[in-house]
Formats: sequence, C-alpha cells, structure tokens
Amino acid sequence: MTEELTVAPLALVDRCDRCGAQAFVRAILPSGRELLFCGHHAKEYSVGLQTASASIHDETARISQ
Repeated sequence: MTEELTVAPLALVDRCDRCGAQAFVRAILPSGRELLFCGHHAKEYSVGLQTASASIHDETARISQ
C-alpha cells in the first residue's frame, strides 16, 4: 500500500478526513484530490484507494516513535 511520492511530510496539524485523528497517510487520487487518513482508516480504505489508483504516502512507521 506504499508508493514513494515527493511530498512534504505530514505534520501534527494534519488530520484524518474520516475521524479527525492525526493523519499518517496521504492518498492522492488521479484527479489530484488529496485525502488524509489515520492508520486505522488508511487500512480500512486501502482496497478502495488501490482500486481508484491513488498514490499513497504512508508514514505509519512514525506512530511507534
């Protein structure tokens, strides 16, 4: 579910579009629209994001830091 993108790292103020928790995953749809997700919701929507050919920037490894 990870693809390397050249994007700015997610900050503490970036929030999940679904629940408002801190975002650790950025999905960029082919239309250019950006969606932010917490780790939980990124996993929940991973199949749909892959089906939509979204580019994924996954920073969930930072959760344990």
